[in-house]
Amino acid sequence: MKKTLLGLLAITAVSSASAANYVGGSVGSGATLHYQTDLTGSSAMRYSLNLDATNFNFNYLAVGGSVDYLGDFTGTGAALGGLTPYYGLGLGAGVALGNGGGVSLYPHGTLGLRYNVTDPLSIFVEGNVGPSISVGGTNASRVAVGGGARIGLNYRLP
Repeated sequence: MKKTLLGLLAITAVSSASAANYVGGSVGSGATLHYQTDLTGSSAMRYSLNLDATNFNFNYLAVGGSVDYLGDFTGTGAALGGLTPYYGLGLGAGVALGNGGGVSLYPHGTLGLRYNVTDPLSIFVEGNVGPSISVGGTNASRVAVGGGARIGLNYRLP
């Protein structure tokens, strides 16, 4: 029993140690910083932090985050000239402070393309769509269709 537990612990340590970790950022529908960790060779979890100051007099600040599962459409990279298409499902949440403040939730689906420039560096472009649920603020409570697009980069940590 002890050998079995030690063997499982060793396998778990090796499999989690071999997972790649990335940091990066993107611009488009807001500015984003993110941390990403591979679950398998073709899937990952991304944790994002969004910080937007809008209006020219900066009387409105929105802070939010998102957690996204990303999966590659496998077997398509060579056919697309090195571009790797991927899909994702995620949940975003945010709070707005200042004029028209409130809270929001954004469950969404994502489609994107990633290109590995060099071993540690890759770039991506993606779009997402889903219902946007807002409570409070100038519009009181509302549900609408939300969407976004961004371009960004990932740097693989050593």
